[in-house]
Amino acid sequence: MSKITFLGAGSTIFAKNVLGDCMTVDALQHFEFALYDIDLERLADSKRMLDTVKKNLGSSVTIHTYENRKEALRDAKYVINAIQVGGYDPCTITDFEVPKQFNLRQTIADTVGIGGIFRNLRTIPVMQEFARDMKEVCPDAWFLNYTNPMAVLTNVMLKEGIKTVGLCHSVQICADHLLDHLDLPKDNVQWKIAGINHMAWLLEITRHGEDLYPEIKKRAKEKQKETHHDMVRFELMDKFGYYITESSEHNAEYHPYFIKKQYPELIERYNIPLDEYPRRCIAQIEGWKQMRDDLVNDQTLNHERTHEYGSYIIEAMETDQPIKIGGNVLNTGGLIENLPKNAVVEVPCLVDASGVTPTYVGELPEQCAALNRTNINTQLLTIEAALTQSKQKIYQAALLDPHTAAELSIDDITSLCDALIEVHGDWLPTYQ
Repeated sequence: MSKITFLGAGSTIFAKNVLGDCMTVDALQHFEFALYDIDLERLADSKRMLDTVKKNLGSSVTIHTYENRKEALRDAKYVINAIQVGGYDPCTITDFEVPKQFNLRQTIADTVGIGGIFRNLRTIPVMQEFARDMKEVCPDAWFLNYTNPMAVLTNVMLKEGIKTVGLCHSVQICADHLLDHLDLPKDNVQWKIAGINHMAWLLEITRHGEDLYPEIKKRAKEKQKETHHDMVRFELMDKFGYYITESSEHNAEYHPYFIKKQYPELIERYNIPLDEYPRRCIAQIEGWKQMRDDLVNDQTLNHERTHEYGSYIIEAMETDQPIKIGGNVLNTGGLIENLPKNAVVEVPCLVDASGVTPTYVGELPEQCAALNRTNINTQLLTIEAALTQSKQKIYQAALLDPHTAAELSIDDITSLCDALIEVHGDWLPTYQ
């Protein structure tokens, strides 16, 4: 029996989406779903929920929970990763509250920025443990990584020799959401996206072969006269020429232009939700009791296949029926020529029984590549910091972050890093 292992299976809603999707696929009915999480209560909740979905879908998959991670991984063919190390309390609180003491504000803090750096530093050692286990008990498995910070963690797993692709839903929803927002039709639309995770570019978008960008930019310009949820991305498109995949609340902190203590009026002007991620975490925690009743105790619970890539990738590998995805892969051979070859890039990929084959993009528009490189700088230094356990590399990663460097002095940045290292305590290894 083939096996799909889900690490972080206590993420009940996401487990329902990805594994529920897999239950709808004929080619995956013989699979075992191996569920693993360090939170045994949430793990049990996910098992009950998935058992109900299985019954109501008439699926013949087998579902088991594991308290031993290595046994959960043993002989797996596919491993889905959806962990969060440190959770909201204490680590997300730390990522936001300590920088505030230095007057550095954030919105999401899960990709780059000072919060993204430390989210990486506490997650990379766990990912390395996954890699060690996989090399021992399932060395040929594909690792489907959904955990942020996407680019760095995917890069680390590839460095460990694990067959890995990073997956983010922002690619497949980008064009549809943009066209919906601008009241433009979505039928017969073709698009091409490439760049880095959370900062990939809508390079082309056509309908019936006609370029939609002139009309998109015209309508976006009009939209900027009113307050809406996407003001940062529309501003970036106006100034740099291309729309970006991830939301405005994310991109507000990837650049040095929007969250500035000397220009507090920009927060209102661009409708930037400071501290957005902690608010989401609190709302999710408070809403879990009702969600738990709806998901875990509802015996009528059913499922329809979602847009998440996971089940489609596994189906394509199992059936050799190819699909195209937006995947995060190493920039091997210069898939994007004007980005570093040791960076992880987000490009169109072909998936079939041979695995994940990324496609050649060529050069991005130089202004787009330049913005990508500002974030890649911090990503690569963060990897060096984790692999060498060097405080100096942590400082360098933070000093190169666009938002952090625009707000704080060199001394303040190094002091902030030291403060975050101290508050994290045992969540981090010892840095020299």
